[in-house]
Amino acid sequence: MVERLTVIFFIILCLLLGMYLILAPWDTLFGPWGQNYLLAFISDKFGMPAIHTIVASMWFRGAVTGLGVLNICVAFWELAHFSESVKMIAGDLDGGRSELP
Repeated sequence: MVERLTVIFFIILCLLLGMYLILAPWDTLFGPWGQNYLLAFISDKFGMPAIHTIVASMWFRGAVTGLGVLNICVAFWELAHFSESVKMIAGDLDGGRSELP
């Protein structure tokens, strides 16, 4: 039972994280993506204004969105292979046969 819940929570985590990574770079609810306090603090603290330029670029937004798509693909793959994942977590992937003496 614990193995099933573990796989279910992993699938939910991958779906939610994927949706967040797809939507967050393009959402303006919290302000523009490239203009936030944490990004300005990090670029000033390390003396690297290139960090701000890279993170604010559209290429970086696309890369973050790509990671979100990858997370959703992993969630669907885990959903399609649910029983194998549960068996693997339970340690019973070989059908109960152990090769150890």
